[in-house]
Amino acid sequence: MEWVEIMGLIGMLMLVGSWVPQTIETLRTKKCPLNMKFIMIYFTASALLTIYAYLPPRDWIFTVLNGLAAFQSGVNLYVKLRYS
Repeated sequence: MEWVEIMGLIGMLMLVGSWVPQTIETLRTKKCPLNMKFIMIYFTASALLTIYAYLPPRDWIFTVLNGLAAFQSGVNLYVKLRYS
């Protein structure tokens, strides 16, 4: 693994890790304090970027990053729609 990939991996883990406390709190309390427009835009953008990063030439760091970001924002979106 090259140093550039290591930097990308560290950045990916930091970005995804920043969503973890919010997602856990959202699941625990069944309340999402985030703005609905923000969640919808963030989820859509992450999903589109996941598709883009997966297309050739594939970039696994950005595919995983955006896939996980879409998943975590999707959890927040689901809770916001279901319990608000």
